[in-house]
Amino acid sequence: MTKQLHLAAQYLATVAKSFLEAKADDSHTNLGFSVEEKSIQTWPLDEADTKLCLNYEQFSLEWKSHEGNSILLDGKTDAEIVKWLSQTSKILGFEKPYQFDLHYEMPYSTNPTDKFEKSDVKELVGLRTLAQNALKSFIEKEQLTSDIRIWPHHFDSGAFSAMDNSEKSVGMGMAIPDSMVNEHYFYISGYKGHDSLDTSTFENLSHGKWLNEGFKGAILPASKANEEIAVQFFIEAFQELKL
Repeated sequence: MTKQLHLAAQYLATVAKSFLEAKADDSHTNLGFSVEEKSIQTWPLDEADTKLCLNYEQFSLEWKSHEGNSILLDGKTDAEIVKWLSQTSKILGFEKPYQFDLHYEMPYSTNPTDKFEKSDVKELVGLRTLAQNALKSFIEKEQLTSDIRIWPHHFDSGAFSAMDNSEKSVGMGMAIPDSMVNEHYFYISGYKGHDSLDTSTFENLSHGKWLNEGFKGAILPASKANEEIAVQFFIEAFQELKL
């Protein structure tokens, strides 16, 4: 179901690309997660705070607006969804036409006849909620400044902040399964300018481990974490990165 949600999130990204002013870092296309509504959401798209949302439990796209239009994705093709977005965005008053125009490659092969299929999302809702709450708690404890956003290309929940009184910065979050870890996992890494910080001399962590080849940072599989453990992982790693 991770693949299905990742693909569906691209409709939110392309809606943002269609209707928001472009930013150099592409942040206008990143997404938020609502723990209460169990959905990922675009930034507000107009002065009425209209958003497009992907509801995990319903597996639907929903306009959060005065109109309240929605479409269930189960059994729908890409063409059907693009048509619905084009029509409903006009009804909502967007003057520019909606275009499904991705500016990056997705890690999946698809064809026009593919249909979305709904399956159990309880675990994935739990993982997004865990990531959101752990990141929020860590950011508050360390008095960092960062939004928690989902980047539609890689589909990770992430945050990024400068470290006080230094040239260093830190990035952290939860990633979906990839070539490095075959399950969802927490990560944190430090930077000085554009260069990753070397981790070879860092102290071992109570949970998770340091990597220094390719990705330079710490990782913790989500299956070995709850919110308390995830926050402890972030805090311990952050203390090493600050030195």
